[in-house]
Amino acid sequence: MPESESNQGRWLLLQGIAVVWMLCVSRIGFTAEPNIIALKICPAASYTRVTLESNVTLKYRTFSLNNPDRLVLDIEGLRLNSLLSQIGQKVQPGDSYIHRVRVGQFDGHTVRLVLELKQKVTPRFLALALTHSFHRLMLDLYPTQSRSSVKDTPLVKDYKTHALLPKSQSGKGKCDRPIVVMIDPGHGGEDPGAVGKYKTREKDIVLQIACRLSALIKREPNMRVYMTRHEDVFIPLKVRVAKTRKQRADLFVSIHADAFTNRGAQGASVFALSTQGATSEAARYLAQTQNAVDEIGGFSKSGDPYLDHTVFDLMQTATISDSLKFGRHVLNHVRKITNLHKKNVDQAGFAVLKAPDIPSILVETAFISNVQEERRLRTPRYQQQIAEAILKGIKSYLVDSGAPEWR
Repeated sequence: MPESESNQGRWLLLQGIAVVWMLCVSRIGFTAEPNIIALKICPAASYTRVTLESNVTLKYRTFSLNNPDRLVLDIEGLRLNSLLSQIGQKVQPGDSYIHRVRVGQFDGHTVRLVLELKQKVTPRFLALALTHSFHRLMLDLYPTQSRSSVKDTPLVKDYKTHALLPKSQSGKGKCDRPIVVMIDPGHGGEDPGAVGKYKTREKDIVLQIACRLSALIKREPNMRVYMTRHEDVFIPLKVRVAKTRKQRADLFVSIHADAFTNRGAQGASVFALSTQGATSEAARYLAQTQNAVDEIGGFSKSGDPYLDHTVFDLMQTATISDSLKFGRHVLNHVRKITNLHKKNVDQAGFAVLKAPDIPSILVETAFISNVQEERRLRTPRYQQQIAEAILKGIKSYLVDSGAPEWR
């Protein structure tokens, strides 16, 4: 055999060996050993979240023990690794629900986690397949309440619109009840929102602005205020809407400080809901980034009857018309303290604005992706100015809607 043919034969043999080796270590011929690749414990006032991330779907079972209160989590098909062995170090002293966590290899194919609790809890699990090789198991621990302490009131009673301003029975122009405003600080918890060049996190800035606005509203004798979150905790978009309806809010204000692909984008904006698509490229981009936060927390955005019904009812042009009117009043006062990104109220399909009968707006206080505006957002002075401008917008809208008490 000529030397050239011999070399060619050896080359083909080596190629064949390489192909066989690749098949052996690929997904076709090789199954990755189940492994924990990340974990965290995030405490908040209302619940604590334990998150386990792995390269395969985790099969688990759980049961509770008393005296003392413990929650046992058995994960099948798993071997204890160095990362999982350190889960006890993730427990924070101020955690209201978890005292400590013990972990061990229960048998040859089961890892057992024992959560020693500070109080009785109701566990809720959610398993997600984010990619083929990236899976997430989330365990939320909520305080267990007795039946007598839980109000048996549905979050959604009906879908009929209610009057923004309750009619007076005294004949003196006073309202039967105060106007209820729900303030929604965007993002929170594991969802930081947009992050500026100097590491300013949107979730922190908007919570500070929301707290300032809440303090201002509390001074108003004929108004009442609630917030969807008071701390650094993740709240799903549909839960924010449900909280708003549960409190029978008259107005809803979501506060953000978002970013755009172009760092030159600047100025404040006010948005209302659009059921027919965004009215600008920036609005479309912002709606996509805001609505994606439920994926971070692991909550589905489809197949929910409440949201499906909500979207249908929002076809009522009256609610969107009121939101646009509300937004214009706020925008007119915001323009007095800062530049505007757009001179008119913009519209986009923000999921958080989908309360069927409540005028709802989303205020972009500035672009955190813009270096100058990021610096400004960090200052207490600008935060207070934005809060005061929003309140003035709320009050002028109420006056325009026929409420002389808020002149």
